[in-house]
Amino acid sequence: HVQLVESGGGSVQAGGSLRLSCAVAGWTYANTCVGWFRQAPGKEREGVAGIYTGGNRTYYSESVKGRFTVSQDKVKNTVYLQMDSLKPAESGMYYCAAAPWGLCRSPFTPLPTDFDYWGQGTQVTVS
Repeated sequence: HVQLVESGGGSVQAGGSLRLSCAVAGWTYANTCVGWFRQAPGKEREGVAGIYTGGNRTYYSESVKGRFTVSQDKVKNTVYLQMDSLKPAESGMYYCAAAPWGLCRSPFTPLPTDFDYWGQGTQVTVS
């Protein structure tokens, strides 16, 4: 039973920071692409960042490169997304998802349908 659980969402002012966490269970953590996606109301889900769990290579969409940082704790099977300089347009639900490692590419703009397992999402509001 694969489970991904996000946490760390909340409300922040424009220019502020948030750190999201994604705990992964029931999945062979190594050699996996864990991605972060976001979905604003009325918009399609889009990829923002990914990490190859077998190493530490990271991938970003052009819109967040230089402001967001994805990292992992291999002992805790947890992936993090540090989001700095947040903008109001980046408000929405943020999801983490897992897929075979080949789905991690640069820039990180995969099809969400290519990812097999998803968390329930965490809300981020930037005002």
